[in-house]
Amino acid sequence: MLKQIRTVAAAALLTVTTYAVAVEMNGSHPDTYVVRKGDTLWDISARFLKKPWLWPEIWQANPQVKNPHLIYPGDILSLAYLDRVTAQPGPRQEAPINAIPLADVEPFLKNLNIVDSFKELPYVVGLEEDRLRASAGQLAYVVGLQGTQPGQRYMVVRPTVSYSQPKPSTDLEVRGNTLPGQGNLWKDYVASSDRNEFLGYELAQVNIGTVTKVGADQGQASTLRLEDSGREVRAGDRLVPVQAQPYDLQFIPHAPASNPLPGHIRVLAVTDTLTSGGPRDVIAISAGAREGIDNGTVFSIWRSGSHVSDRVARRDSSRIDSSFHDGVGRVALPEEYAAHAMVFRTFDKVSYALIMEGNKPARVGYELKHPDAQ
Repeated sequence: MLKQIRTVAAAALLTVTTYAVAVEMNGSHPDTYVVRKGDTLWDISARFLKKPWLWPEIWQANPQVKNPHLIYPGDILSLAYLDRVTAQPGPRQEAPINAIPLADVEPFLKNLNIVDSFKELPYVVGLEEDRLRASAGQLAYVVGLQGTQPGQRYMVVRPTVSYSQPKPSTDLEVRGNTLPGQGNLWKDYVASSDRNEFLGYELAQVNIGTVTKVGADQGQASTLRLEDSGREVRAGDRLVPVQAQPYDLQFIPHAPASNPLPGHIRVLAVTDTLTSGGPRDVIAISAGAREGIDNGTVFSIWRSGSHVSDRVARRDSSRIDSSFHDGVGRVALPEEYAAHAMVFRTFDKVSYALIMEGNKPARVGYELKHPDAQ
């Protein structure tokens, strides 16, 4: 399942007249601002801009700031003139603050992957001394590693959920099959649709290991020595090669490349909760590179307006109170803004995004729109 990530991000805000049309001021601003430890890029920008995700444009207009991803606590930002902005270096006694510190985000970035299939991958068939679970320093025996070499490192991964539309996610058991007893809870959060599409399987990393011996043939297991003590390996877990650098090192927020967005993009899952999350929680969304989404893409998240029964005009109506669909005797309520989120890892049909700020929880089934949507 998704891992909860609490992210601390910080940098600075600058403004110039060349972006006066795109960058709208959010009320008055002080002459200077001192970067503080614990500041977040989004929060600082939101104090002065109506669209805080536009900060990359501001940095590009200020070449005197050598690296906006390495701003230090104590740096003084001059906001006195909209047509001339300067940054005065502060003390360098503390570590620099990245836009999104990799120390906090990296575990999430490398621990989850989305794939179209996984049952063809090598898998753990047994463990040292016939254990039920194994961890660092112990051995796992793997089927399907013929052709590899001793010394090759693999991630041990576990299929956790299946993503699709309109049904957001389905939990999987150890062999990757749907858990018995999966109900229709999703129907309370997502409207039914003619678009029935499988989006991918989520694979969560549980360990890393190094091949010490390769089986001679298909009937002989290979040996993998486990290295990580974080989570235990069990029979049925799958293996994929370790990737050197499968993710971006920095994230630059920006609006989606296409407007309007293609189709209905919705929240599929929320970190460590059943249906809802708030700022600094991670969500999975039903779009990816196929829709032109890349890392840094910013969305606004909206609750779809309900269709409620008009009890005044139709007192004798037997319809239930609300529905996802219109009908006789129903009144359509407006959509409601919930939050903004920024994508930080993208796959073909699914992406992961960080909720940056909002005025209400973002829930499974909520729709994602352009960040400027009203």
